[in-house]
Amino acid sequence: MTPRWPSVLWVVRHGQSAGNVARDEADAAGAHRIALTGRDVDVPLSDLGREQATALGTWFARRAPRPDIMLASPYLRARQTAELFRAAGGCAPDETICIDERLREKEFGVLDGLTTAGIREFMPDQAEFRSILGKFYHRAPGGESWCDVILRLRSLLDTVSLHYGGRPVMIVAHQVVVLCLRYIIENLSEAEILAIDREGDVSNCGVTEYRFDPAAGKAGNLVLVEYNVTAPLEAEATPVTDAPDAMVAARG
Repeated sequence: MTPRWPSVLWVVRHGQSAGNVARDEADAAGAHRIALTGRDVDVPLSDLGREQATALGTWFARRAPRPDIMLASPYLRARQTAELFRAAGGCAPDETICIDERLREKEFGVLDGLTTAGIREFMPDQAEFRSILGKFYHRAPGGESWCDVILRLRSLLDTVSLHYGGRPVMIVAHQVVVLCLRYIIENLSEAEILAIDREGDVSNCGVTEYRFDPAAGKAGNLVLVEYNVTAPLEAEATPVTDAPDAMVAARG
């Protein structure tokens, strides 16, 4: 009988993006807005981000198993990461990269492009709401809460379990997606996942790995092997970065 879950599931954050760089510059300058034009979905990888994605693919090319299913967010930085990973031998050269909009970045609505200082300056009511509700439940107008992201990711995991049981699968997405998938797969509480979040940002091209264990639960389950590992980058002497995405309005 085909297992319900992939044999291995890797969840990877995209490489450093131009938005990550702009975010760092805005924070350092104490600016209220991040110096980017256009849509968040169209923000590309930085030169370092391209190097990170290639290093990740080079590292996977030397190990087994490699993913034979590639799923990616439709955002340009995630698609480019998956493509460079494939080009470096991380998976078969003819492997299709399946784009799934359920893996997109958390949507920030009216807070898009604002730094934490900018939110306090221009939208103090939203800063107050977030302080009261917490980042897990707060939803800015036109945006999503973490719970909204979790809802669409539950659907995504249903698709993965239905079609990719027993196969090695890689997901390339975003920081909040990585954390929310941990929340679902490991059956964590709000307090537990926010504690993990407070420990530090997910590294660009950091690898989180799960393996199917038939003895875990009545029907078997995915078991966490490692979280946010940067060994592939370090093996290729590639700098490690972990800045929040440009449109991530507030840390905390």
